[in-house]
Amino acid sequence: MTIVLRDTETVPPMKRRKRRTPRLATFDTMLGRAFIQALAVIAFFAAWEIGVRVGWISNFLVGSPAGIFSLAGRMLMSGELVMHTSYTLFEAILGFVIGTIVGSLMGLALWYSVFVARLVEPFIVAINSVPKIALAPIIILWFGTGLVSKVALAVSLTAIVALIAAYQAAKDADTDLQSLLISMGATKHQVFYKAVVPSTLPAIIATFRINIGFGLVGAVVGEFISSQKGLGHIIYAASSLYDLNTVWVGLFTLMIMGFVLYYVIDIIERATLPWKLSSTGHQVQV
Repeated sequence: MTIVLRDTETVPPMKRRKRRTPRLATFDTMLGRAFIQALAVIAFFAAWEIGVRVGWISNFLVGSPAGIFSLAGRMLMSGELVMHTSYTLFEAILGFVIGTIVGSLMGLALWYSVFVARLVEPFIVAINSVPKIALAPIIILWFGTGLVSKVALAVSLTAIVALIAAYQAAKDADTDLQSLLISMGATKHQVFYKAVVPSTLPAIIATFRINIGFGLVGAVVGEFISSQKGLGHIIYAASSLYDLNTVWVGLFTLMIMGFVLYYVIDIIERATLPWKLSSTGHQVQV
């Protein structure tokens, strides 16, 4: 009797984990975990609201869940929240797509020349060490206060991450497979497309999870500095007026947006790299 955790890994019976209790196994499902998570969220907001009503928490400094949900409902009905959310979402996705594609292509291109890679590596490190938020005033000055500046700021955040990830993954590509292809007469381009690109895909797609958050950060920061639309704009305007309920509406909307985008990336990864999930997933057979 053995327990198989991976395709090539076995664990002796004496080292296997104890069986889960029936009660734990009941909740260790997608619906069970979602139920517990929902209960945790409800308990958090209930404790918050109770604290405000009994005077333990300042409504002025923190806001109240009842006020937040009421305001969110009114903003949804009027279409204001949808408009601001759509604007920020479009900026973030556009910056994410452009930055990730450009950065990944540049990082992969560095594989072709070790000399060029070593030449530009110090500049990449220097650019990466600069907080991109510090570039926001310059980007606003160059591109104005419209959509382009917000997208440019999101691109500046996402491109460098994608570049470094793709370049590192290309350097770590399977050298044995590359040598085999070369011994069979493959050209450098064929080695690149047959060995390097497939090896780097998991690392590139893994950066999607990071870059989608950076895309949102770039869009929101740009809206903080200069904008008339977007979630960043309503958060900044409300905070200057000490309207905490509106601030929380914007923040919670950003959280929900990030949560949804994260799982969209997860779906993309499952569709493009099913072999990766099957090889790393834990399968137990007794």
